[in-house]
Amino acid sequence: MSADKLATIVTEKLAATAEEPKPDINCPENLTANVGTTTRCKLTAKDGSTWGVTVKVTSIEGDQTNFDIETDETTSPAAN
Repeated sequence: MSADKLATIVTEKLAATAEEPKPDINCPENLTANVGTTTRCKLTAKDGSTWGVTVKVTSIEGDQTNFDIETDETTSPAAN
């Protein structure tokens, strides 16, 4: 899955889960559709702080790739 497509999917899933507007997500690399494969993305909040986001492929059903999304518990403050 391309990095851009992954970022779009992660954005939509996080927005739906948090019932908040879509966050700014950047995924720097493509995600290979193999169970257990992981990649890291970055969420940038409106105040400029950033959160790490881990995406892990959990299953593949035909053309559908399913994955877990986990946001880090700590944030990096916005640059001054």
